[in-house]
Amino acid sequence: MNDNPLLDLSGLPRFDLIRPDHVRPAIDALLAAARACVERLTDESVPATWDDFVRPLDEGIDPLSRAWGVVSHLHSVNDVPPWREAYNEQLPEVTRFYSELGQNLALFSKYRALAAGPEYATLSPARKRIVDNEIRDFRLSGAELPDDQKPRFQELQEEAAALAAKFSENLLDATNAWAETLTDEKDLAGLPADVIAAARASAGKAGAKNGDANAGGWRFTLHAPSYGPVMQYADCRELRARMYRAYATRASEMFPAGLPELDNAPLIRRLLQLRAEEARMLGYRNFAEVSLVPKMAESPRQVLDFLREMARKAKPFAEKDIAALRAFARDELRLDPLEPWDMAWASEKLLQKRYAFSEQEVKQYFTEPKVLAGLFRVIETLFSVTVKPDTAPVWHEDVRFFRIENRSGELLGQFYLDLYAREEKKGGAWMNDARSRRETAAGVETPVAYLVCNFSRPVGEKNGQPKPATFTHDEVTTLFHEVGHGLHHLLTQVGEAGVSGLGGVEWDAVELPSQFMENYCWEWAVLKEMTAHVDSGEPLPRELFDKMLAARNFLSGMQTVRQIEFSLFDLLLHNDFDPDGDGDVLRLLEEVRNEVAVVFPPDWHRFPNSFSHIFAGGYAAGYYGYKWAEVLSADCYAAFEEAGNPFDPETGRRFLDEILAVGGVRSALDSFRAFRGRDPSPDALLRHSGMVVA
Repeated sequence: MNDNPLLDLSGLPRFDLIRPDHVRPAIDALLAAARACVERLTDESVPATWDDFVRPLDEGIDPLSRAWGVVSHLHSVNDVPPWREAYNEQLPEVTRFYSELGQNLALFSKYRALAAGPEYATLSPARKRIVDNEIRDFRLSGAELPDDQKPRFQELQEEAAALAAKFSENLLDATNAWAETLTDEKDLAGLPADVIAAARASAGKAGAKNGDANAGGWRFTLHAPSYGPVMQYADCRELRARMYRAYATRASEMFPAGLPELDNAPLIRRLLQLRAEEARMLGYRNFAEVSLVPKMAESPRQVLDFLREMARKAKPFAEKDIAALRAFARDELRLDPLEPWDMAWASEKLLQKRYAFSEQEVKQYFTEPKVLAGLFRVIETLFSVTVKPDTAPVWHEDVRFFRIENRSGELLGQFYLDLYAREEKKGGAWMNDARSRRETAAGVETPVAYLVCNFSRPVGEKNGQPKPATFTHDEVTTLFHEVGHGLHHLLTQVGEAGVSGLGGVEWDAVELPSQFMENYCWEWAVLKEMTAHVDSGEPLPRELFDKMLAARNFLSGMQTVRQIEFSLFDLLLHNDFDPDGDGDVLRLLEEVRNEVAVVFPPDWHRFPNSFSHIFAGGYAAGYYGYKWAEVLSADCYAAFEEAGNPFDPETGRRFLDEILAVGGVRSALDSFRAFRGRDPSPDALLRHSGMVVA
């Protein structure tokens, strides 16, 4: 046991040593230690004070949390059978422990005694916030349920955790199960050279895996770096249609590869039933009410009103967008009707005609080394820090490691950067914490973050050397977004882990820093320094940037109502949809589209079956938070616009001090008010999105 690297995570995880067979013995031992800690601290002789009770409890459970965090992370970035098996074997045990913890009446009583006792008034704001949050979370975890109901509540949480994991695995397996290999070069018309090269390499790799080292052709998959360019650039309409159908029906009964065992529809229904039952047991009318308790929004009605008001303002712009796109497709591209698999392709053609540039042209300037250097320069300038390469064991050779220091050379935090798509890696992009900032008897333990994306890896050579990877502007924006989450985690100055970084921050406000950082992808002072053409090395021309800027809000009305569609569907699904009745999830989605959408996919489209955010990602009845936080982030960025400088030192210092550094010590609304001096306004978001009528 002593040589099990999951049992000692006091330093950085030993990803070079951790194996799937370490998981069970480590988690079993850590669960036993955590349970013993809880039993010891719930003894009546232990005073309900911070130092006697809260701190030892945190320190006693933290080793389990860290180890399970590492296992969960590896399940996401290296979802091969041994890791999947190791994760799923222990998932019920870990879920059961945290469910028991949340229902432990003795622990709950200790926290309530602390809150009611004389010490509470002397606690720091951070510690008061932790105590208050714990009491709230105990109630949401069923601590006040009668003893005979607690086992059922625990069963609900265990089953929901297993179903969420299965949902994600089914989606990844379906994504990996379908591929199309082209053998006729004419079918590649319109595709960029780097996409064709990647498809050729994919065909060779798949052939070698199947024992055919001489496999030819071009292999396209449903992973984003392959699927996205086909839909945007491939002139072959039949190819786009086939790939669209496969992508739109992943993990469903309509999936062209079959595989009924991967159908997520039964999981969706069951998850909704579990959530509804959980809400009823807690005394709420529906799961949306439960979800909103720890969020900024006060009620489902407030969120629905917010989304519908945004839809009211955005839909006229969306209708104008789709009318222009359909007219262009009919008159210039001879596409009538414009089918869903034509949308991205036709949009790219319209973009090129209207603004005289293509996203592929722009992509050639965003080379990985320049993008990272430019990103780090933004961070350093805004927040008076330094980003440096660092060393640590990693889980894949693609992964890099960095450190952030203040100007005095003091370590503030470190982060892993995993940029490229892999078949064994969950899709999308995310930030997760490996370690939170906390003050211990031995000193400050600095935070560590995982930053994960799914971009195309480098392909091709120049002068005998590998070319760097190139990113689309959207991918650069995604990178800035995830780094914004990372900065929230890494630049905190709070020493109590429960409210440091993103800890304790309302879920519908956590997107504020990430969406704030996206704005810097539109600043000329940033882009001219973070671009170098992959062949010539020349920076992005100002003329091309001006075209990008003119096109910034291209079809933004359509994009806005699409996000509102997802948000409304999510909230209504958890608010008044009866999963035990004869209601149909797809029919609800159709009703939402009839209310707010301007684009309507085919009847066989199965969007819910791949909606991981709400069925496997913690955003249930919370997807609206993206648009909610976008109001906050746009308003925060407007402060820099008002200062006349996106790098205004005083405004940057205040953003760091009042938003990033304070973590969850106070409410997100109070932090916003401290920075802006007033309540949020949607005006900046509408202006940034081009949805203001002149």
